[in-house]
Amino acid sequence: MSESRLFPVPDGLAGERVDAALARMLGISRSRAGELTTSGLVLLDGRSVAKSDRLPAGGILDVTIPDAPRPEILPTPVEGLAILHQDADIIVIDKPVGVAAHASPGWSGPTVLGALLAAGYPITTSGAAERQGIVQRLDVGTSGVMVVAQSEQAYSVLKQAFRDRVPTKVYHALVQGHPDPSSGTIDAPIGRHPGADFKMAVTTAGRHAVTHYRILEMMPRASLLEVHLETGRTHQIRVHMAAIRHPCVGDLMYGADPVLARRLGLERQWLHAVSLSFPHPRTGALVTFTSPYPADLASALEALR
Repeated sequence: MSESRLFPVPDGLAGERVDAALARMLGISRSRAGELTTSGLVLLDGRSVAKSDRLPAGGILDVTIPDAPRPEILPTPVEGLAILHQDADIIVIDKPVGVAAHASPGWSGPTVLGALLAAGYPITTSGAAERQGIVQRLDVGTSGVMVVAQSEQAYSVLKQAFRDRVPTKVYHALVQGHPDPSSGTIDAPIGRHPGADFKMAVTTAGRHAVTHYRILEMMPRASLLEVHLETGRTHQIRVHMAAIRHPCVGDLMYGADPVLARRLGLERQWLHAVSLSFPHPRTGALVTFTSPYPADLASALEALR
């Protein structure tokens, strides 16, 4: 059976094309969002729309999502995905934006696992069929360092390590304005947004979430932050920064200024996983991997400077 879902148009996405906004809201590719629209599965205030139509503020989208077959891992080359390290147990990658960790219903774009299979890297069979080897995830719209298990032992050890919050994950986020204090901790539970289930929000019914930040650099309209996660909730950094009224630059879903995003040429949130440290699952030795800013983020940062 198909599923019908209602979505209020977020303020930050008013004026955006239907296909572009749906892609951001649902975490699917823009082409998939266009397919849903041209198939008549997207209504705006009860009327059919074209994928190039612009969304009005306060509108209500009604999206019918057809049942998808169980996702599977399909070998698919991904341009820009770099291998930072590989041994018999782990493979560490630099994930580009627009790539999901693994296949999921509604996502027809590239995946980390598909890219690794296409490149001939073996992946452990541990985990669900479509998520084999995945011990951590980065959002589709977030780039940076990510580790995948290649052996059964590595999968078991790393899964437990991430559950126990042993790895150190460091992100850089460019946020609007200047957080005060210049370093601090945001301790606020995160759950599904009560009015839009494609979003997350700080809510009393949410799960425990803790984010630590400090300002690395201040610019006239924004601040570059170093962020450490104590927990790993969906959209955690984006939600917590929006909650203190300093959304990630370019993050229209969570209240960023669309004019600034357009001026900087950003089509996603300015958020990058710059480093990942963890005990190697076989040797126990601490290993650390880092990733430089990709071109779109580096260009936006220089423009603000």
